[in-house]
Amino acid sequence: MYDSIIVGGGPAGLSAAVSAVLNGVSKVLILERDTELGGILNQCIHNGFGIHTFNQELTGPEYAGRFIELVNENKIAYQLGSMVLQIINRGETKDVIVVSKEHGYQILQTKTVILAMGARERTRFMIQIPGTRPAGVLTAGTAQRYINIEGHPVGKRVVILGSGDIGLIMARRMTLVGAKVLRVVEIEPHSNGLNRNIVQCLDDYGIPLQLSHTIVEIRGNNRVESVTVAQVDAHKNPIPGTEEVIECDTLLLSVGLIPENELSTQAGIAIDRRTRGPEVNESMETNIPGIFACGNVVHIHDLVDYVAKEAEKAGQSVARYLSRSVQIDETIELHNGNCVTYTVPQHIRKEAVLDKQEIMFRVNGVMKNVVIILKDQDGDREIKRVNRLAVAPGEMEIVTLTKKEIDTVNKAIVISVEERA
Repeated sequence: MYDSIIVGGGPAGLSAAVSAVLNGVSKVLILERDTELGGILNQCIHNGFGIHTFNQELTGPEYAGRFIELVNENKIAYQLGSMVLQIINRGETKDVIVVSKEHGYQILQTKTVILAMGARERTRFMIQIPGTRPAGVLTAGTAQRYINIEGHPVGKRVVILGSGDIGLIMARRMTLVGAKVLRVVEIEPHSNGLNRNIVQCLDDYGIPLQLSHTIVEIRGNNRVESVTVAQVDAHKNPIPGTEEVIECDTLLLSVGLIPENELSTQAGIAIDRRTRGPEVNESMETNIPGIFACGNVVHIHDLVDYVAKEAEKAGQSVARYLSRSVQIDETIELHNGNCVTYTVPQHIRKEAVLDKQEIMFRVNGVMKNVVIILKDQDGDREIKRVNRLAVAPGEMEIVTLTKKEIDTVNKAIVISVEERA
């Protein structure tokens, strides 16, 4: 019997495991389907990781290596090449069904589970681009793995659809390996990536970013020969007469990530339709007691440091859950207000908040000189307001409430973003 089984050996799973052990959880097991720990970080050879967590600028593999060292130092068990098929809730215990080449079919019993499966990329099929089906159409993450891990070139004349962070980073990476990145095309009127990546990955290399445009056709027989780009209107519909044919041999798709939640759904965990990840409370616990979730499986993060911090909290929460130190009396909800897309957590149990609670959320548009307003839904009383110079969908916002502020709330908190006069 394990105290906690962690599904996923990427940054979220590693951080959660270390945190759980350091907080007194004795028997922990990490299950990772790949052949090594580290997850997506192993193919992210660029720097920029770890500034908040380790006070250093590291590459992805270096960042993962720091946590793997901590896993080994704390003698945390892990199984590689292990695919979790199902999680069965049996009340006080959970069965984790897993298969692997080394161990075969296993039914592992545990008191708690931490879900840390990460996210997957949206594909061409999901966004339904018309045209032929030639080689040379890849997701940005697949191209990143081919180049950085397997050493395979993926193209010479490249168009990138989508300005998420991985698309921006791959624009730079493709340039550095000798390809010509013709442009990055984005259907939104704003980029969906961090501003620093726009500067460092596009502006520094003279790569154009074409906003309010999308790809309406892919052409090619054996290999991509061209794509057709068109401007879109306010409803994201292509505008006739704005089409432009661009000759290229490769199309990279950076059109969003989806939390990997087949296991969550199968286990009966409530999924937030906004984030497409599990609904969680202040302790990163799902609606099923003893099952926790953290990282990109809950919602898509900008920085891996935020993933690690969230996972650290999940590990601490497992320790508190096992000690039965929290008696729950009252729960408050978090709701979207003006210009807010989602919030995490979705629920806060007052008694479970120790001294403060961070609330993460995203906005649905680019705004400058704004104020973030948190109100008590019951009576419309203002709890807190925070000024920001600018907000954008590509950057997650975080506000912190003290326990004293939370204790004054009756039923729900509404988060809104307003422009300052």
